[in-house]
Amino acid sequence: MVDNRPMPQSRPPFRAALVAPRHWPAWLGLGCIWLLARLPYRALLGIGGAAGWLAVRLLPARRRVAAVNLELCFPELTTAQRADLLQASLADSGRMLVEFALAWMGSPRAIARIPLEIEGMQHLEAARAAGRGVLLVGAHFSHLELCARLVSRRIPIAGMYREHEDAAFEWAIKRARLRYADAMFTKNEIRQSVRYLKRGGMLWYAPDQDMRGKDSVFAPFFGVAASTITATHHLARLSGAAVVPFFHRRLAGGGYAIRLEPALSDFPGADVEADTARVNGVIERMVREAPGQYLWLHKRFKTQPPGMAPPY
Repeated sequence: MVDNRPMPQSRPPFRAALVAPRHWPAWLGLGCIWLLARLPYRALLGIGGAAGWLAVRLLPARRRVAAVNLELCFPELTTAQRADLLQASLADSGRMLVEFALAWMGSPRAIARIPLEIEGMQHLEAARAAGRGVLLVGAHFSHLELCARLVSRRIPIAGMYREHEDAAFEWAIKRARLRYADAMFTKNEIRQSVRYLKRGGMLWYAPDQDMRGKDSVFAPFFGVAASTITATHHLARLSGAAVVPFFHRRLAGGGYAIRLEPALSDFPGADVEADTARVNGVIERMVREAPGQYLWLHKRFKTQPPGMAPPY
């Protein structure tokens, strides 16, 4: 019997050009990330909370972006309730930084110590039994990278990501991710992603950011027209993969809960805009479960329909 499982990617080789002086700031930052990842998990969360408190005061522009997003998405809340949610979100943005450090450079022993609850593994097993790959559709919660590494201890996964501008940082972080991920694909590597899914791979993907281009449509997100990439529809259509919602949240006492939901039925359909709106609805439902842990700092509604000005 031929083994048709996707082969893991090789880690990118080191190049002498990566030690050029222009990359020294990146190496300094990587050193700080490595040191952070050596700290105990609960100490990291405390540092992250303090960093978030500081960010509230040092990044007024991003604070305004988050405030506008919350006003657009939660008009039913009072001003005081939105202010509390804003504070929680900004504090969580600091935890995001340390959770990225732990995900990228934490030791296997440190990762194994983090409390984790997972439900819904049977949905992946059902897709695998049917000979299908799985597109794990998630969202940009602050702990997305750490939860991807946590779930990779149970199932082999790949991810889609945006390349870093600095070549040294890109090299180091891609190598770090390939310690626990099967593969990492950029947004331009659609053929490779489809091939991976066709061979039964499981690919994590978050389509909830404003990425301008011809492959986007306006679909409602919290009742607001949001420019949304249509890649979920196309990846599923081209690969035949099951689309499984992947939700994760940080627990009040520490650790994380991950929920894998049943694959979306009759997906993809014939209407790409309807499918994209459906995916936005899934993500909105996830966000409503843990709104303080979502990345509201992103300009989600920057691109507007013709004749409408961006709200920021």
